[in-house]
Amino acid sequence: MNRQLREHADQIVREAIAAVQPDAAVQRALKSMEFSGRVLLVAAGKAAWQMAKAASDCLGDRIENGVVVTKYDHVMGPIANFTCFEAGHPVPDENSFKGTQAALDLVADLTEKDTVLFLLSGGGSALFEKPLVSGEELQDITGQLLACGADIVEINTIRKRLSQVKGGRFAQLCWPGKVEAVVLSDILGDPLDMIASGPACPDSSTAEDAQRIRKKYNLRMSETAENLLGVETPKALDNVHTQINGSVRELCAAAAVTCRNLGYEPVILTDQLCCQAREAGSFLASILKTHSADPKALAFIAGGETVVKLTGHGKGGRNQEIALSAAAGIAGLERAAVFSVGSDGTDGPTDAAGGYADGDTCAELAKHGLSIDAVLQDNNAYHALEKTGGLIITGPTGTNVNDVAVALLD
Repeated sequence: MNRQLREHADQIVREAIAAVQPDAAVQRALKSMEFSGRVLLVAAGKAAWQMAKAASDCLGDRIENGVVVTKYDHVMGPIANFTCFEAGHPVPDENSFKGTQAALDLVADLTEKDTVLFLLSGGGSALFEKPLVSGEELQDITGQLLACGADIVEINTIRKRLSQVKGGRFAQLCWPGKVEAVVLSDILGDPLDMIASGPACPDSSTAEDAQRIRKKYNLRMSETAENLLGVETPKALDNVHTQINGSVRELCAAAAVTCRNLGYEPVILTDQLCCQAREAGSFLASILKTHSADPKALAFIAGGETVVKLTGHGKGGRNQEIALSAAAGIAGLERAAVFSVGSDGTDGPTDAAGGYADGDTCAELAKHGLSIDAVLQDNNAYHALEKTGGLIITGPTGTNVNDVAVALLD
């Protein structure tokens, strides 16, 4: 392993994620808000605890009560007057339903003078949920969508119609109270109605879209669920005001700043990367091969969210697959490295944020009798990168604004 490139990768990851923490975003949003009656807080998503803590620090006792629903191991301590729940992601579980019900109980008797401070971040689609079908069926449908390679917009279009809180329905349940929503975006282009499935946003997707997606992926579901796909979601809400604070664009820009400080010439290729993870890794490797004779230190940055199509039964995530698929293309290039991380600190069902590979990774795997093609076919990037020291582990970061991949040429 190239120690200098790995040290640079770790520094870029650390500083880029630090730059997109939600604390400042929540504080900026609160400056423009005025509250007349009661203020109640509901926070949902992978960054929910961090956002709720920032709001509590700013408003103190002005917030009467709050409910926080976030991913397992993401609660960093108690927050005064708030009840915190940890729940399942990317597939909702019983704790997702309990936390969401607590939020609905909290907003059950609002008046027109009351305000719900709704702090939303990525992951809310699984964490903030009260299903209209059984929990078991919802989990099964979600699992089918994840396994077949459906993108996040397709997944959320289905989930909205199987839920009592998604697709603007939570805001409806808060009426006549007002909803002040502060959103960290984890979807390309920041479509409000798709971030965490838009609990407080009019829905732009249609019942026709949902039925088309069901047919496209041949989803198995009950007659009840099929009928729900034909029920339209709210197309207008007059009790909601929303601010987006934080997105993958800021993550890419922060990575570029650190790259420049380390002596690289940064190029932001895109902040809307959306393809198979293996294709993204191969593409980044191709860029490094094209520039391998260039004497300058270069950094190519791509933000977004790729997908993994499950073909095996191994352990890994999309960012680990980007790194591993790049390893074959940069094999033997001493100056080259590719790494990719999820800004929330978790990549798939693993404890890693992502993965790192350089010109030595392919040879190192060969020493262990491992073929990159075979590892990827089994979706087992985690164990392969574990053997090469290529896992990037940050722990929960408190934010969630998509992923960033970087290709370095030292």
